[in-house]
Amino acid sequence: MDWTEKYRPQNLDGVLGNPTAVNTLRAWARSWQHGVPEMRAVVLMGPPGIGKTTSAEALAREMGWGIVEMNASDQRTGKDIEQVARKGSLFNTFSDDGRFMKASEGGMKLIVLDEADSLFGNADRGAVPVIDKLIQTTMQPVILIVNDFYALSRKSSAVKSSTLQITFKKPQAATIAKVLMAIAENEEVNLPQEVALKIAASADGDMRAAVRNLESLSLGTGTITEEMADQLSPRDNRTDMYAVMSAVFRRDDPSAARRLYMEVDAEPGELQLWLDENLPFEYRDRGDLMRGYEKMSRADVFLGRVMRRQYFRFWSYATDLMTMGVATARFSGETSHDRIRFPMYLSKMARSKAVRQNRKETLLLVSQYAHTSTRRASLDVLPYLRQTMINDPSSRVPLVCAIGLEPNHTGFILGKKTDSKEVKAIYAEVAEVLEQRRLESQRTSGDYVPPAPAEPEPQLPAAKQKPTGQKSLFDFRVIKWTRHTASS
Repeated sequence: MDWTEKYRPQNLDGVLGNPTAVNTLRAWARSWQHGVPEMRAVVLMGPPGIGKTTSAEALAREMGWGIVEMNASDQRTGKDIEQVARKGSLFNTFSDDGRFMKASEGGMKLIVLDEADSLFGNADRGAVPVIDKLIQTTMQPVILIVNDFYALSRKSSAVKSSTLQITFKKPQAATIAKVLMAIAENEEVNLPQEVALKIAASADGDMRAAVRNLESLSLGTGTITEEMADQLSPRDNRTDMYAVMSAVFRRDDPSAARRLYMEVDAEPGELQLWLDENLPFEYRDRGDLMRGYEKMSRADVFLGRVMRRQYFRFWSYATDLMTMGVATARFSGETSHDRIRFPMYLSKMARSKAVRQNRKETLLLVSQYAHTSTRRASLDVLPYLRQTMINDPSSRVPLVCAIGLEPNHTGFILGKKTDSKEVKAIYAEVAEVLEQRRLESQRTSGDYVPPAPAEPEPQLPAAKQKPTGQKSLFDFRVIKWTRHTASS
């Protein structure tokens, strides 16, 4: 058995490195013992391998709950989530050992959607409305597990406002080493403490990777040495671009600036943006500024040749000019003590990333429906589609159903927010249309069972009115008017 599964914690006390997150999760679970809490769903977020899924499973075992889990390997369309997760959140179930669990008697079950931030591709169409409905109406505890909370929340308004968000952080190397030594002792493997610390440090906070590294090193041997741990390749630990800028502008070691940049996972174009943003603020002397921009301009020539000729060895000339060249351009000795600035261009692109991704997804759906390219859909189809949906509200629901638009796509076309009343009204009608289609499909396939007519309620005999003793002034006898009456 894989050691990551063999030594998976059986309760929340075994989850190390995130005590605050674990205590918050346990408190939320215990709030279900007093009825449905205000926050019916929890989002566990953080980098992979730090114990989010393990914590969810340990919580279910600790509370004695059953568990219904859907992960990235499952097909998770709106229909699938409706069938498995949402219906599972409303009805009774069976436990893992076959016992019937009644919710009214405390037999809860935990609904877990793992890797929920990757839930909304083309294969998972229709998932967003069902996820929102699940979060707001579930009668059972729900946990969504994500690596990137922003990727999930930008498509689901209910995730931001109707869930409890709990952040898991990378555990310290000392914590990971403690776990590794306990596992090694149980497996009768000799693991010195300094070697355990090296294995933990190479995992960079990933508990799962550290345990697997330990298992691989222990194969065929009873002792793990320091030389064996040195053979482990460290996980990608990105050097900060702020350190590179500080080395270029504020240190007298051009080689160190180049060496630091080589440890950064960034292309020369990104380095060019950082230098261009900070150069006017770091080099206050005009001569230094002129020489710095001269090195930048020469580097830009080489970058242009790379694009034209696809000869990527020119990148080395460009990076040398932008690191060592700009570092040696300062003659005055004046250094800035201001903060290093993040490139404004990258900030604007980051803020518009969600909008650009939403536009891309919308054009892809429209191009598939119109059997054309995304470029042609952008130029010829989308403008007319937008005007049609704005000017003719009756066309919105048929077009949404036909194209398969999600709320964020419809909001983009109409120029409205995803959680606006107008978009919500559209999808309320869409839900009714889809339900009618489902019933019609059952009728045509012969699976439809009409509901039994309700028996009429027996009519109770009207209670007899008892005569009152004194008549009201308004109780008078109707007299038919005739000539005889008038004469009398």
